[in-house]
Amino acid sequence: MTLAGVVQPAPASLPRWRSRGFAPALPVLAFLLLCFALPVIVLLLRSVLEPHFGLQNYTALLATSTYANVLENTFLIAGLVTVITTLAGLPLAWFVAVAPGWLGRLTFGVVILSMWTNLLARTYAWMVLLQDNGPINNFLIWTGLIQTPRPLYGSMAGVVIGMVYIMLPFMVISLRGPLAALDPAMFQAASLCGASRLQAFTRVFLPLLLPGLAAGALIIFVMSLGYYITPSLLGGAQDMMLAELIAQQVQTLLNWGLAGAAAFVLLVLTLALYTVQARYLAPHGRNRG
Repeated sequence: MTLAGVVQPAPASLPRWRSRGFAPALPVLAFLLLCFALPVIVLLLRSVLEPHFGLQNYTALLATSTYANVLENTFLIAGLVTVITTLAGLPLAWFVAVAPGWLGRLTFGVVILSMWTNLLARTYAWMVLLQDNGPINNFLIWTGLIQTPRPLYGSMAGVVIGMVYIMLPFMVISLRGPLAALDPAMFQAASLCGASRLQAFTRVFLPLLLPGLAAGALIIFVMSLGYYITPSLLGGAQDMMLAELIAQQVQTLLNWGLAGAAAFVLLVLTLALYTVQARYLAPHGRNRG
C-alpha cells in the first residue's frame, strides 16, 4: 500500500527521457530542429560548398577590405549603442524604480509603449527628425550650439541615435527588477561605515546590478550586431552593417556562399558572447570563481 500524495518512481521499463519529463517538450524541440537548426546547417554547408568546396567565403569575408570594413562598422556601432544605452538606461531605470508610485508607473509605461509602436514607423520618424532641416538641427542652430546643420541623417551618428532609442527599453527592463530589489538600508550602512558616495556606488551599488547590466548589455549588443532596418534607413553606404551585407549578397548578388559565411560568423560570435556572459557575469558563473 502506498501513501496518498507520494510520488511514485517511474517504472524501470520507461525510457530515461520519458521518466525525466521530456516527452511534452518533444514537439517544441522538433519545431526548433526544423525551423532553426536545419536552416543553420544548410547555411553552413552552402558557405563551404559554394561556389566550390573550401573556406574561400570565410577568407573573402575576413581578408577583403570592403567586407572587413563592414565587420568593423558592425562591431563599432554595436559597441557604441551598447555603451550609450547603458549610460542612459541606468539613470532612467533608477528613476522608474525610486519615483513615487504613479510617476514611476507612468514613466515605465511610456518606455514600454515605445516598444509597441511599429519599428518601421519609429525609424521613419527619426528620418524626419535627423534631416538637415529637421527639428534637431534647427533646435541646435537656434540654441547657438552649431552654426550649420550637422549631417545626422545618412551617417553613423544617425544610426547610433536611432538604435539607442530602440534599444533603451531593453536596458530599462533588465535593470528595473534588480533596482527595485535593492534595500536602501545598505547604502545607509555603507555611509555609517565611512564609505563615500563614490565608494558606495562602486562597491555596493554596481556589484548588485552587475547581473542586470550584463544581461541588458548582452541583449543590446547581440541585437545590434544583427540589426537591419534602422542602419539601412538611417545610415549611408559607408556605414553598412553585417545584416545589410547578408541581404545584399542574397537579394542582389545571389551569393549564398558568402551570405552563409557572414551569417554563420554572426551566429558564432553571438554564441561566444552568451557563453562568456553565462560563465563570468551571471550570478552562478561569478560564484564559481
